[in-house]
Amino acid sequence: MSKSSIEEDQRVAKVESQISPEVKQEFAGSTMSKAGRLAMELNVERKRLKQEMEELQLEVEDLKPATPTGTIDSYVKWGATVLGVVGVFTMSAGFSIAGQICYASAATAWVYVGHCWNDKAIMIGSAISGTAVLMNLVDTLVVM
Repeated sequence: MSKSSIEEDQRVAKVESQISPEVKQEFAGSTMSKAGRLAMELNVERKRLKQEMEELQLEVEDLKPATPTGTIDSYVKWGATVLGVVGVFTMSAGFSIAGQICYASAATAWVYVGHCWNDKAIMIGSAISGTAVLMNLVDTLVVM
């Protein structure tokens, strides 16, 4: 055997090793040429992989966030998140009034975002926590 035919046989063997056993079994005993059978097996495998890829694409689409991006409410959402985190850390650092103002602003912004998204859970949760912080802020400011 020549070197090129040995290399060709190795390439064919490599391709055949990647074909699923189900596809190989479907074309076992076929009277067509080895190249024709390989082409048919590869076509079936291509269709299977295409279907598998479509299923994976649907799973990826399910994982994408459903919240809007690039709109005013999306910017308010991130601003509110930053304000809330800053407020909590500021209160933890002992600067109660500044932290409470930040957190109350964040809660107000989240109520707005909940209104834009028609999400009552966001509105209620933010309104309750914001009201609690505002009550404490008013108590702190009145006592001073």
